[in-house]
This record gives sequence, C-alpha cells and structure tokens, in this order.
Amino acid sequence: MPVLIYNSLTRKKEEIIPVRAPKLNIYTCGVTVYDESHIGHARSLYIFDVIRRYLEHRGFKVRFVRNITDIDDKIINRAKELNTDWKELIKKYIDRYYQDLKVLGIEKGDDEPRASENISDMINYIESLINKGYAYITPSGVYFSVRKFKDYGKLSGQSIDQMLTGVRKEPDETKEDPLDFALWKLSKPDEPSWDSPWLKGRPGWHIECSTMSMKYLKTQTLDIHAGGRDLIFPHHENEVAQAEALTGKPFAKYWIHHGLLTIDGVKMSKSLGNFIAIKDFIEKYKDVNILKLFFLFTHYSHPIDYNDKKIEEAKQALERILILVDKIERKVTDYKPQAATKKFNEIEEIKNKFIKTMDDDFNTPQALACIFELANITNKNINDAGFIFHAGKVILELLGILGVSLCYAREVLVISDEAVKEKILERERLRENKDYALADQIRKELEEKGIILEDTEEGSIWRRKI
Repeated sequence: MPVLIYNSLTRKKEEIIPVRAPKLNIYTCGVTVYDESHIGHARSLYIFDVIRRYLEHRGFKVRFVRNITDIDDKIINRAKELNTDWKELIKKYIDRYYQDLKVLGIEKGDDEPRASENISDMINYIESLINKGYAYITPSGVYFSVRKFKDYGKLSGQSIDQMLTGVRKEPDETKEDPLDFALWKLSKPDEPSWDSPWLKGRPGWHIECSTMSMKYLKTQTLDIHAGGRDLIFPHHENEVAQAEALTGKPFAKYWIHHGLLTIDGVKMSKSLGNFIAIKDFIEKYKDVNILKLFFLFTHYSHPIDYNDKKIEEAKQALERILILVDKIERKVTDYKPQAATKKFNEIEEIKNKFIKTMDDDFNTPQALACIFELANITNKNINDAGFIFHAGKVILELLGILGVSLCYAREVLVISDEAVKEKILERERLRENKDYALADQIRKELEEKGIILEDTEEGSIWRRKI
C-alpha cells in the first residue's frame, strides 16, 4: 500500500516516493532558543516524531534533521532585556530544549545543527547567489532580489501584489524592492557578529535553513520539508527562492505543515497569561501521554484548541488504556503463547485498518479510533487469555508507533526496541564467530515476536511486522 502525504506545494495528496528510495530525508524547522519551549512547540516536535516513526515502521530508511536557531533578532533582544550575554542565553535554553525532548520521549534528529556553527557555509551560499545575480549588497547588508526569481509565491499561492499588501517594511531604505529579504545583516557594535566579505554581521533567518538542510541531508532536493503553517510565508517561501535560485533544482519534493495551537480560542501569548511551557504542563499533569493523546485527537494539519475539557478527555482516554493493560497483565502473567486461531483475525483486521488510516496522510484521529475499537473488543474477551495476550501486544505496538509508551507494560506483551537491538548485536557476534545455527535461531525468535530482520551491506536493519 502506498503512503500518502498532503503536499502543501501541489495542494493535493501524493504518494511518498523518495528521490533515492528507500532512503527518505526529512528536514524540519526547529526551535529558536530565546525562551522556554511551550506546548505549541511540543505539538510540532511530537507530530513530526510520529510521522518519522511511522515512515520507519513502513520500511523507509529515514534521515531526520531538525535545526536549532541560535542567532536571531529575538535572541538578541531577549539577551538585552535580561542584561545577559547571548551565548549564556542560548546555552540555557538549548539545555532546556533537550530536557523537554527527553520528557516528551522524542528522539533527537540524526543531526540538530545550530545556525551559529554553520556561518561559513551560509557566507559561501550568499556569495554564490550574488554571483548568479539573485542578490545584491547595500550599506546595511545583502538582500535577495525577489522579482528575479520567477516562481516566487508558488508555495504560499500568493501573487506579488498580494505579498506587497502585507509585507513588513524593513528599516533598510536602500533595498531595491520592499519584498526583498535579508541574507546578511549588519550587526550593531553590541550585537553578535561574524566577519564576511561584505560587512561584519550575521545571517538572515531564511538563509540558515536553506543552508543547513542541504548541507546535513547531503542533497540539493529534500524529500520532505516540514514546519508549522505559520512558516509558509515568508520563511518557507524564501527558502524555496534561495535554494532553487542557487541550484536550479526543486528544493523539496513534498512540503508538510501542521496546524497552529490556540488556548481557549486565543493565540498563546505571555502578555495574556496563557503561555504554557512544556515543563509546566508536565508538572501539573505528570504523564506526558495525556498531552500526546490530546494532539493525536486532531489531524496534524488542522488547528487545535487547548482547553481543560479536551485535556480531561485525553486523561480519561489514557486511563481506559492503562486500566485495560493492567487487567491483561494480571490475566496473562503465567500464560504461554500459543498458535493464533481464527478468532485472532479480528485483531489483525483492526491492525490493518490502523495501517490504512495512517497511510492516508497520517490520520491519527482514525488511528486512535482503531486502537480504542480493539480495546473494546479486548474488554469483551477479557477471560480469553490467548486473545487478550495477542490483542495487548498489538495495542502496545500501535501505541508505540504513535510514540505513546506505557513502559511498565511493554516488556510483558511485546519485545522492546532496546531488547531487539541487543538481540541483533548478539546475532552479529554469533555470525562473526561463524555460529550460524544459533544466529538463525535468534532470527526465528525475533520473527515469532513480530520482528523482521533484513541483512544489508550497512548491517542488519529491522522493522515490526505489518
């Protein structure tokens, strides 16, 4: 079955076909580290982690890069406001960011490049744009000439006239056009700066992502570029212009954008007192799975409104799962797995329905509905140890794909990722010692637990059986 994704560029669902299948590269815009990460950031971090997990489950070899913006006007202004060094500020909030990732149970990217550590690459990129005639130098920086890129506006679907209506006027009066955006900015004496062929200054925001995405994914055409809907214009539009002006190739094959989060129908803002940091949510509710289920109830592309009623619904949903898993654990403590019977077909049908819904643009609300349908059936068969053992394994497997981890129950019903990796290492040692019989026995044991191994030139890779 194909995996479909809604492509913001073409405005339709398309089958995911990587440029170099089965390798699939993804770049997503990360946090700007000038303050605590909030639950809006959590949605972005989590939903793209779910998408990454699911694509890996479906057999794609995903390389995932998520940047950190650690030089930006917001950072400079916040450091001045707090009367602190900007380097101390970003260190503090990068550390907090990684603490939040750990609490959320979200893996780091394969690379998480920081803008400040890639300045020389950005300078080279800008020099190339100048040489190609797409950028020009002013007394206060270097600007990209928007009208010279004929496809400008294709991602956001806006005309030049529409953009001019809402454009934010830059302080540089030497710009050739109000739409032109900064690639390099002159720094004031008390601001962070780097030497360049033009002025002592710092990069513009948009050039950071264009440079780092291509550098760390080692390609001029990304498979998937991801981010929030609020980034489509101007950030992503400007990334497209810079990249395609430089290379003459499509910058990204698929663009995916998540909807934004409000609180009781109002945009989150510190001035309104409705800013909820990730750490504050965890302190209040203790279990991060409540927040995850709240996010999963709504399709990633839709806006989502945070309120007490919905959080309570997510809390009750989690309690239903925990109560069921506790029942299963008590019922199957001494149960020895037996061959599947026809009665188990219903479990597999629901599992296949889960896969089908996730294949359709990662439809997590319907995927959750499948899990709760299986939970209802399991409760009805609670005295059938064989049925509930198998159903419990599937429930935990599907929750695991969604990044919902019930750690204390997982080892009982389904082999953990860590245990799989240990088994693979043991098998590799046996093969190195030419003990192929025992190595094959480990492969068979893993297959019985629903783990499929594939031996490649780069080593053994694995996936859970669909």
